[in-house]
Amino acid sequence: MDRFWESKTLEELTIEEWESLCDGCAKCCLHKIEDVETGRVYYTNVACQLLDMDKCLCKDYANRSKFVNDCLQLTPKTVREYDWLPKSCAYRRLAEGRGLAWWHPLISGEKTTVPKICSGLYGKILPEKSVDLSHLEDMIVDWFEDG
Repeated sequence: MDRFWESKTLEELTIEEWESLCDGCAKCCLHKIEDVETGRVYYTNVACQLLDMDKCLCKDYANRSKFVNDCLQLTPKTVREYDWLPKSCAYRRLAEGRGLAWWHPLISGEKTTVPKICSGLYGKILPEKSVDLSHLEDMIVDWFEDG
């Protein structure tokens, strides 16, 4: 197995290699609220309108910015700036020099390990269309801060 992530910097990765690092946990697809005074970011249990909650994938990844104007693109630079990314995020882990987690498909060789983790969100997250976004602060959760 080519362990490209161990021999290349994030900036040296091809688009295909970069995309393969996404573990599909869908945590970055949850709405977040930032406290403007402290800078602390809080996760909510409200999913982006494009999240397919059964597959834990974006319904239209290639065109997501056309439908969700505040969808943020992860790049080697932004991964280092976005401290709201889950500690388990492969991009964050590599940027911090921690390597990939045992369950990541590139390590485990199985695509089923992450859906098991994602399925832990099943029943806990709500589709955006079912929530009054003006009351998003009522949807803050703290049940998945992980490493």
